[in-house]
Amino acid sequence: MNSADGQTTDSSDPGVRTVRVTVTTANITLDGVLDEPVWKSSLKIGDLIQRQPNPGTAPSERTEVTLLRDADYLYIGVVVYDSEPEKVIGTQMARDASLMSDDRLEILLDTFRDQQSAFYFATNPAGALVDGLVFGTQDLNTDWNAIWDLRTQQTDKGWTAEIAIPFKSLSFPADSSVWGFNISRTILRKLEEDMWSGARLENRFLKVSEAGEISNMAGLNQGIGLDVRPFVATSWLHTRATGDDDIDFEPGLDIFYNITPSLKLTGTINTDFGETEVDARQINLTRFSLFFPEKRSFFLEDVGVFDFASTGPQPPGGAPAGGVDVFPFFSRRIGLLDGNEVPLDAGIKLTGKVANTDIGILGVRTGGTDFVDGKNFIVGRFKQKIFEESYIGGIFTDGNPNQGESSSTYGVDLRLATSNFLDGKKNFIFDSYALKSDNGDTSGDDEAFGFSARYPNDRWDGMLVFRQIGEDFDPGVGFVQRSNVRMYRIAGSYNPRPREFLDIQQMFHDVYYTYFENLDNGLKESTELYITPLDWHFNSGDSIHAIIDYERRYERLFEPFEISPGVILPVGEYRTNRSRMVFATARKRPLSAFLNISYGDFWSGSSEQIDLSLTYNLPPHLTASLRANQTFADLPQGKFIARIFTSTFNYAVSPRLTFSNLVQFDNRSRNLGWQSRMRWTPKPGNDLFISFNQGWIHEPGSLRFNMSDTKIATKFQYTFRF
Repeated sequence: MNSADGQTTDSSDPGVRTVRVTVTTANITLDGVLDEPVWKSSLKIGDLIQRQPNPGTAPSERTEVTLLRDADYLYIGVVVYDSEPEKVIGTQMARDASLMSDDRLEILLDTFRDQQSAFYFATNPAGALVDGLVFGTQDLNTDWNAIWDLRTQQTDKGWTAEIAIPFKSLSFPADSSVWGFNISRTILRKLEEDMWSGARLENRFLKVSEAGEISNMAGLNQGIGLDVRPFVATSWLHTRATGDDDIDFEPGLDIFYNITPSLKLTGTINTDFGETEVDARQINLTRFSLFFPEKRSFFLEDVGVFDFASTGPQPPGGAPAGGVDVFPFFSRRIGLLDGNEVPLDAGIKLTGKVANTDIGILGVRTGGTDFVDGKNFIVGRFKQKIFEESYIGGIFTDGNPNQGESSSTYGVDLRLATSNFLDGKKNFIFDSYALKSDNGDTSGDDEAFGFSARYPNDRWDGMLVFRQIGEDFDPGVGFVQRSNVRMYRIAGSYNPRPREFLDIQQMFHDVYYTYFENLDNGLKESTELYITPLDWHFNSGDSIHAIIDYERRYERLFEPFEISPGVILPVGEYRTNRSRMVFATARKRPLSAFLNISYGDFWSGSSEQIDLSLTYNLPPHLTASLRANQTFADLPQGKFIARIFTSTFNYAVSPRLTFSNLVQFDNRSRNLGWQSRMRWTPKPGNDLFISFNQGWIHEPGSLRFNMSDTKIATKFQYTFRF
């Protein structure tokens, strides 16, 4: 097929957009100025195409993309033209910052051309480095970090980006010269997204199967495939209650070895997670467990391999989640127990591909403490690719973090996905799974299984979900939101894009119905009907997410439930009706706001909930935000107020030196916490982290806060690449 720049490649699909990467021996100076002669002489990949607001048309602004490579690096040079360069938006500099408020470039590299997973890289005019892994049904995890570099420059014609990605940072097949590739440009003030391949409203950029192809990728150099990263971690902890000071000094080592270009062995010794951010505060007003995401780097490497088809499908923003996600492997169960840290003595992980099979094997040894003995954990996972976007897989886990307990879990899953449903270029996904846990007791119901069908498209979106989770199903290193239930869910959304009507970009109208049945007695346990009659997103970027959203719930308590200290709801049936209003201003403005107000019945009484957040950006160095979430409940069993206040203040000297501050308070724990973190990256792969944590406990009935524990931690890591 003839590519956009006139070069010819051999693609098995004549409809796939292709380009041949230019091989160069020139020395590329990474400065954001594309002044080396090879940038000018090499052919471009071709024009981008609008995905929105006008699908299939030429972009309102021109973007030139050039791909070069030598034996060690893939170089991506982008000239981002803008007829109003003074209106270019770049507010973020921090590593892995959210770029949703910025103009941005996003890149996908499907190195295995499996159309199911990809490496993700992104930047903005301020030069932020954002990277991640794309897997599952367009899931993105940006907590994964690669060693790579870039520079940007703002000019009187727009801005430029010069990117260098080492092949040592990627996994890829040794016997293939063709990779999947896509690039997207977002012009925030116009709400415009332009893509190189797959520019249709049905396709989000993260849809890997819609990527084009780049060729001439043979003969790449990974060296001997060995990265050695020693680190030194120190900490000082002052315990206020006892006055004790605890000083800790811990050296450690991370090792990464590419057994083949597509199969990586990762090892860690005396692991420290001093660079990890604290969790966001939550107050649980439900009967079910809260979910906190994994943030530790060792467990995030190749996280997509362990993804299992027992979660989701996730509804559109604002619609209620199903609440029955099952994670047969949830890595936060390793090294953390009841909020206490358990040392990780050693860990080893093998991840990658063998032919068309993804494999993941994990083994971890945790150390003993005064509250738990040392433990071994093993996880095995495989996914066999079938068709273009589908797979069949299996998983096995062994281990339990609780003292004196052991367990294992095993199961299978299937995902059938297509972008050509009913020959209409529509998306359709079918997931199914079956799991069984073994905790030494064979008398209970220890199985979980289910399926879901999803039709996730721009104008119409719908889902059908079934889940059953046994009362005794307990994956030792997994996570279950709700057990002893059978769940049915049916949902549909109609999302038209009216033209020239009140300057509306898109309307959303949702109906969700969920039914839970108790497995013990077959009785209805809970139901939820959720209706969104009006959700308007304007071309200005402002939105009215809801004015009269309606939620009708039924809950049956089979045992008393303490919703707040001293407030106990009795056994019985509860029927409630609630409404909400949600407004959001455009993120392109220096000051943006989000307001969510809900009101109506709440269990046996009533409540009002207010969720307000304000964000201020002073580009490109300063970002500050304040969020207040408050629930005012008035029940016959008692009144209570649940409050969470969160504030962030982040300052970036450059994309490689950033300071972040997080202050949180909740009136349930009465704890006021402050974490201040510095990250300095003098060179890609080398990092210095310094964190300061201080807590205070609020005295009830007063304005006084008493100082609690203080902790200062540092970690320096240096990467040697061979």
